[in-house]
Amino acid sequence: MTERKEDVMRKILVVGGGYAGFYAAWKLEKKLREDEARLTLADPRPYMTYQPFLPEVAAGSVEARHAAVSQRRHLRRTRLVAGMVTEINHAARTVTVRPADGPEFEIGYDIIVVTAGAVTRKFPVPGIAEQAIGMKHIEEAVAIRDHLLTSFDRASALQPGLARQRLLTVTFVGGGFSGVEGFGEVLSLAGALVRRYPELDASELRFHLVEAAGRILPEVTDHPGRWVVRSLAKRGARVHLNTTVKSAVDGHVVLSNGEEYDSGLIVWTAGNAANPVVRKHTDLPVDEAGRILVRADLRVDGVEDAWAAGDDAAVPDLASDVPGALTVPNAQHAYRQGKLLARNILATLRGRAPKDYVHHSLGAVATLGIGRGIFQYRRIVIKGFPAWLMHRGYHVLAVPSWERKVRVLVIWLSAVFFGRDIVSLASVEHPRDAFVAGNDPTYGH
Repeated sequence: MTERKEDVMRKILVVGGGYAGFYAAWKLEKKLREDEARLTLADPRPYMTYQPFLPEVAAGSVEARHAAVSQRRHLRRTRLVAGMVTEINHAARTVTVRPADGPEFEIGYDIIVVTAGAVTRKFPVPGIAEQAIGMKHIEEAVAIRDHLLTSFDRASALQPGLARQRLLTVTFVGGGFSGVEGFGEVLSLAGALVRRYPELDASELRFHLVEAAGRILPEVTDHPGRWVVRSLAKRGARVHLNTTVKSAVDGHVVLSNGEEYDSGLIVWTAGNAANPVVRKHTDLPVDEAGRILVRADLRVDGVEDAWAAGDDAAVPDLASDVPGALTVPNAQHAYRQGKLLARNILATLRGRAPKDYVHHSLGAVATLGIGRGIFQYRRIVIKGFPAWLMHRGYHVLAVPSWERKVRVLVIWLSAVFFGRDIVSLASVEHPRDAFVAGNDPTYGH
């Protein structure tokens, strides 16, 4: 009996639709012959988040949907499975998937690509789980923006005092790129907002950035890092170095330096942790940090038909002079590793040798709010408006697809003439409230 063509094709499963996973699937689609392999991608979200835009989503400079790249729009030859992979059993060549509705089920594969990404690193700080918002997903960035806008509306109706001060106090925990960019952008939004509220004064704004280390932005050297601290301070912000949050119960922030205050908005950006499915629920080899051990060509070390890249993979950094160095878990690497994954998988399917991942950093660039930024490439440091332009130029070119590039560019250009949109849509988080309440003014009180 002749075997059906689809029965002999290799089944490739991509776990996670972030940078590395999306680009791996996208590039494989373009290069694979129709009879060569079948692609499946499993992810609980139907889009890839372009995370460098999250600070600007939080500040209203980028429309939330434009920071999301639809999987179904771009992955047209890939079977998309909407669910979270909860276990990887490579010995049996199966994964367990938990959908939003219905029972768990298994998916079989011949080749697995693990790009599940990292999760927000948390610490057992009292009150943080109940009060803080992360900034790793679009929904979180939107919530930060709407929370701040709503706080201004509420504060404008109050007399000066503790309740009003709390609403106008913002705390970011974590001084890495995500935290500093988010902090700078939200500070910029608050500065623009206060001019629209004659009832409020800029001196009432309280912005705190808390970092446990003695410096911020570890990707840049000390001098530009100190410049960023001074720049934020000139704009009225307070940067607490060598400081941790001891408690945030009911929004009352207690710092390790002894300072205490009430904060209406707390944003937690204190680094990343390995994805739980990779750290605990797989038979693939992982290191002490819970990342999958891979060789320089992105094949899982000592395992056949398994590949990994991105934030949950310990990828050797062949461009570094430091022995044993691993690539930094950032978008710059994940994007390029995803593309190399596609080329290497294709090469092995066709009997060719895969290539090692080598990428020399293009430098670090960060936005600190409209018209402000910092860029460093080796000893070259650019500050202020030129760095901000470089940030926008780089990311409008880097976001996948021309459709997304044009949409983002149009929003930015329109903001030059009309400014950013300052309408809060926080009520969408509780869409039934208006329907249930009717005209009852006491509802919700």
